[in-house]
Amino acid sequence: MTNSAKHPKTPPSEDTLYAKREKIHPRIVLGYFTRLKALSGIILLGIFYIFPWIQWNDRQAIWFDLPARKFYVFGITFWPQDFIFLTFLLTIAALSLFFFTTLAGRLWCGYACPQTIWTDAFLWMERLVEGDRPRQIKLDKMPLSWYKIRVKATKHALWITFSLFTGFTFVGYFIPIRDVWQHLITLDLVGWEEVIFWLLFYGALTYGNAGWLREQICIFMCPYARFQSAMFDKDTLIIAYDKNRGEPRGQRKMGTDYKAQNLGECINCTLCVQVCPVGIDIRDGLQYQCISCSACVDVCDSIMDKMSYPRGLVRYTTEHSLEGGQEHIIRPRMLLYGMILLSLFVGLMYAVSQRTLIDIDIIRDRNILYRETSDGMVENIYIIRAMNRDDVEHTYDLSVSGIANAKLQLNQPSIVISSGNISDVQLSVIADPKLLTQRSTEILFKFEARDGNTRLTTVEKARFLGSPTQ
Repeated sequence: MTNSAKHPKTPPSEDTLYAKREKIHPRIVLGYFTRLKALSGIILLGIFYIFPWIQWNDRQAIWFDLPARKFYVFGITFWPQDFIFLTFLLTIAALSLFFFTTLAGRLWCGYACPQTIWTDAFLWMERLVEGDRPRQIKLDKMPLSWYKIRVKATKHALWITFSLFTGFTFVGYFIPIRDVWQHLITLDLVGWEEVIFWLLFYGALTYGNAGWLREQICIFMCPYARFQSAMFDKDTLIIAYDKNRGEPRGQRKMGTDYKAQNLGECINCTLCVQVCPVGIDIRDGLQYQCISCSACVDVCDSIMDKMSYPRGLVRYTTEHSLEGGQEHIIRPRMLLYGMILLSLFVGLMYAVSQRTLIDIDIIRDRNILYRETSDGMVENIYIIRAMNRDDVEHTYDLSVSGIANAKLQLNQPSIVISSGNISDVQLSVIADPKLLTQRSTEILFKFEARDGNTRLTTVEKARFLGSPTQ
């Protein structure tokens, strides 16, 4: 057998692994779920754009002051030492994602994901300028003309303006937004080059993701689309097409007996595909691309109303229900997630409300463990490093307990620490050796603000060395 017989030559294939993206033009649909989604978008965008402008105690209410290492959230100031709270918050966010995904699939993607919210805003501007789906498709197919250039330029001008405002607002969470605005309107940009860079960077990111990539982010770049199936079960609420009711599909006239024509309730209008922002056909079954936006539910219900058929051909349901079984929305898995989430949330709120606003570290004198004074007493020397995490300056008192009649001597008359500052306090503790029962004794240092604020009071343990044996 010849070599050519073993490996016959085949003509080169025209098929490739790369498929050119086809632009999706979602059709406008109105209904309960789409109105709910629009309301969610308005609230979330409102929070993002309005919160930096809110003032609180003569400063920005939400301000992440990275150079000063202060993070203001309304009346609370967080410091790098409070990083544990961020860990709690991220854990709660992750478990919330598990909880809501197990309950109702990609609820986050459809109603609260920033990519979805900003894409919807860009789609609204696109429809405002170009019109609904049919007009957009017609415009895209038009040959280049001044009309087409004008319409497209207007749309992109709106997109770019909105994107730059988004970048400006994002930067305003890290630099006081009123200062940024003042420098921009007066064109006083000397020394603000880095700020302008980040403003343009996040503006370009918004413009690219929401204006151009759109569903490509959800389908190809978002990892959540890949691992969501691990959180699904047969009792998870999903948006699904009821094949038992809908098949076989077929067009028919209104008022005709579709059962006599051996047809299901689906009239094959394809509107569920036309309204889908990711361009899938929900009738093909559950697909990872589906973001649970519910547009197909609303448009299908509107068609069912026109045909005088019962609603729910496309609806929120479960695999058990589609198979003729009973739904179990509330189940042990959901209760467990809910209990863990509630416990973590309550724990976080309690920890934040009870956190102390003064941190102290106790450092022993490294030169000598202890020494005997001229009058026979035992002396230990310490340095206390204290940080005031409150927003205002405080004067503190220091006391020691744990050894009877122990005396505390400070190297300064009073302890005054400004907001965010650290102060080193050198002191000595003197005790009668006759009152010491062991070589190492636990003592307690109490650091307390003079105004009696319990959140500015802390107690730390230390060891007093010296002892009846000397």
